[in-house]
Amino acid sequence: MSSISLKPINEQVVVVVGASSGIGHQTALRFAERGARLVLAARDAGELERVEAECRQRGAADVAVIAGDVSSPQDMETLASGARDRFGRIDTWAHIAGIDLWATFEDTTPDEFRRVIEINLLGPAFGAMAALPVLRESRGGALIAVSSVEAEVPLPWQSAYAASKHGMDAFLRTLRMELAAEGAPIAVTQIQPSGIDTPLFHWARTRIGVEPRPTAPVYDPDVVAQLIVHAAEHPSRELVAGGAGWTMRLAHRLAPDMTDRALSMFGFSGQKTKTPKGPDAPSNLHRASPTSAVRGGFGGRRFSIVNQVQMLPSAVRVAAVAGIATLAGLALRRR
Repeated sequence: MSSISLKPINEQVVVVVGASSGIGHQTALRFAERGARLVLAARDAGELERVEAECRQRGAADVAVIAGDVSSPQDMETLASGARDRFGRIDTWAHIAGIDLWATFEDTTPDEFRRVIEINLLGPAFGAMAALPVLRESRGGALIAVSSVEAEVPLPWQSAYAASKHGMDAFLRTLRMELAAEGAPIAVTQIQPSGIDTPLFHWARTRIGVEPRPTAPVYDPDVVAQLIVHAAEHPSRELVAGGAGWTMRLAHRLAPDMTDRALSMFGFSGQKTKTPKGPDAPSNLHRASPTSAVRGGFGGRRFSIVNQVQMLPSAVRVAAVAGIATLAGLALRRR
């Protein structure tokens, strides 16, 4: 992937899918500050227009808004062709849209499980299908998808969400191999956040009796956005947003049974607030969240050493990651 050359952000046309709130909103602002031309997509046109105005104020070269649902292949085709018609090409396609559901597997209805898969797995797949032909026409670019650490380390109450992210991880790996074998100049990057302070937790459907919350330590959405913008300029394979997620992946690989037992003990209480909420409360399962907010009010770290390491030049990064892995492994063995 290192042989792929990507344009500077201020020369790029960037499509941000899921730009109306949370990580997507913050990512759009990051690209705007770097002078990109933006195409913003989400289900709610009204919230997108608010983000559009903010991006123009932050320095975006130009901004277009195209509303659509990621679970619709036709809407994704319309988005890709609309971006090409407006700006002539696509240089980066950043797929961030996603939903969640808090419930035990047996309490999850077939419709709920299906809908999470439609948005979180079929959505990025349909998006990639629409984006790839335009990226080819542009002689290459970056295809970036925000997955989750739960693609590898699932949490209780997250069967549908974790399944969708695990499937997303598999299809992105397969796509990357196929493009590499072909020699296509398209960088495929998966971003894996852990607990992020977004409004998603206020609008997700829950069957656990209370409003859910991100697991600690919580990170600010900008910790994810900075990696997305980095991947748009620097071909990357996988990037983990926040040191907690990186540690969870490492622990699960070194001691999967112990990690699962720990999550069984602490994973339930760590996802609960004290705010009562029932399954009939308004949610974003089938309709857009009525907000363009970036943060959910849970607080969040705005700096991550692991992020900084991942954004170092490759030779320096390999040495640094090896050192961190060695220290973490020694610490686990001592415990």
